[in-house]
Amino acid sequence: MFGLIGHLTSLEHAQSVAERLGYPEYAEQGLDFWCSAPPALIEEFTVKSITGQTIQGKYIESCFLPEMLATKRFKAAIRKILNAMALAQKENIEITALGGFSSIIFEEFNLKDNKQIRNVELEFERFTTGNTHTAYIISRQVEQIAAKLGIDLSKATVAVVGATGDIGSAVCRWLERKTPTADLLLVARNQERLKELQKELGRGKIMPLETAIPEADIIVWVASMPKGVEINVETLKKPCVMIDGGYPKNLDTKVQHPEVIVLKGGIVEHSLDIDWQIMEIVNMDVPARQMFACFAEAILLEFEQYHTNFSWGRNQITVEKMETIGEFSLKHGFKPLI
Repeated sequence: MFGLIGHLTSLEHAQSVAERLGYPEYAEQGLDFWCSAPPALIEEFTVKSITGQTIQGKYIESCFLPEMLATKRFKAAIRKILNAMALAQKENIEITALGGFSSIIFEEFNLKDNKQIRNVELEFERFTTGNTHTAYIISRQVEQIAAKLGIDLSKATVAVVGATGDIGSAVCRWLERKTPTADLLLVARNQERLKELQKELGRGKIMPLETAIPEADIIVWVASMPKGVEINVETLKKPCVMIDGGYPKNLDTKVQHPEVIVLKGGIVEHSLDIDWQIMEIVNMDVPARQMFACFAEAILLEFEQYHTNFSWGRNQITVEKMETIGEFSLKHGFKPLI
């Protein structure tokens, strides 16, 4: 059995869907209440692959909200993720994906040092961040949207915003090894990590955000947009592509121009039969046929009986692992959203 640990995009979103989640009493409650709300097993469902295999899954709502980080309620955020993981283990789930901010919180706050959660000793091999599949899907989105629009990547400039993160660095490795671009622009806040990545790749130009994005034909955005930063659409190349690999996906509300294509990154389309409501609750455009690539990683690992923390630790994603999960992805009926 596989599991998915998720969360909603905002307090407003959580209040609006509380009744559908089965907790109508939460609908009128503020952030302090949500900080104390325990994780909940929301849904159980069956997934059928195009191979004919059938597996069982469970969705756990962590009750984490991004406002907890914005308002410095870090302890609440940490508690949410650890308690959700403990619940997944109590449910005897073999492999569980940490969706959205869950994996980011785990890495940033070194939650691996918090192994004992009350009477549960977490077995980390039961969990995966899902980042390898997400990085693979975003990399393939770069390749496929370029081909669709007639962009020759060997002559193109690609900027990766959030290049030193787990997903961003993996996308850079893929582009360097599998689909070399004319220029690869590396954008991130930590200059030391940028230099380390540049050294590893043997190429790439380290640039600030405001300088990089006007030069890029394709912008892969896998970082949170800093507060107060606005994108001046007029400075962007026309045409250009922005792949929104962050969460929540909101670049399409910030960048609106007929010659600037905004693609939701890290989303897969599929032809699997899944009877669930959670993709509707998280506002997926086509809930029955789309899902987050990180969630799909747990599904793929369950189909393959590959019960291990496939994606784990910062900047450990290799091209070889991306190819492996990519093979699983194609085998079971997933493809990048284009």
